[in-house]
Amino acid sequence: MKKGIHPEYHEITVVMTDGSSFKTRSTYGKAGDSLRLDIDPKTHPAWTGVHRLVDSGGQLAKFNKRFKSFGLKG
Repeated sequence: MKKGIHPEYHEITVVMTDGSSFKTRSTYGKAGDSLRLDIDPKTHPAWTGVHRLVDSGGQLAKFNKRFKSFGLKG
């Protein structure tokens, strides 16, 4: 391997959303840093099976208002 081109590989602490943590080795940050996760397997809908429809900024309401005239006609 070429010298001086590879990032430093050191131990960090990963903190999950529920506060639990574990140590791992990574190139993230500096030795001893903590990586706090915003989403992890304990909270992500793909693993929990709980899906929530979040209407941020009224996007769903805007969509429904815009396309309400496109009702199904049978």
